[in-house]
Amino acid sequence: MTYLLWAVITFFTLIIQSSVSFFDVAPNLTVVLACYAGIRKGELKGMFFASLIGIVQDSLSNGFLGPHLLSKGLIGYLSSLIYRKLFIWTPMLGIISISVLTLMDGFVVFILRSAFDKMPVSFGAAAFIITIQSLFNAPLGILLRPKRHNGEGAVKTQ
Repeated sequence: MTYLLWAVITFFTLIIQSSVSFFDVAPNLTVVLACYAGIRKGELKGMFFASLIGIVQDSLSNGFLGPHLLSKGLIGYLSSLIYRKLFIWTPMLGIISISVLTLMDGFVVFILRSAFDKMPVSFGAAAFIITIQSLFNAPLGILLRPKRHNGEGAVKTQ
């Protein structure tokens, strides 16, 4: 049931992502899903769900398979690492982390496509697009929250 729910959410996210634009730049909402997967599911499951999101995005694009798979897997793993090992969650940390992870995702995809396929756009255009996507995703970082933990690091059951 969990996989079906993630598939439906990913499907609707990809539809929204392709229909909305800001300064003629489509947002990268799948990064938010990958971050959410990493935060809620932990390192391995988060990386798995984020990689599935990436492979779906790769298969729907007209490029080769792999850039989004790798970048979303990294996002799922790093978001879990940020929230579980390094920092205590605050809304400002959510904004900063989603912005930085969106920048990282965009540049990883751009570098991989440039290295293994033809360069999609110039570096300046790519930097502009990735920056706008990062600014678009930044407010969504407030909504990302890890599970509540007790004092010893174990998850509270309610």
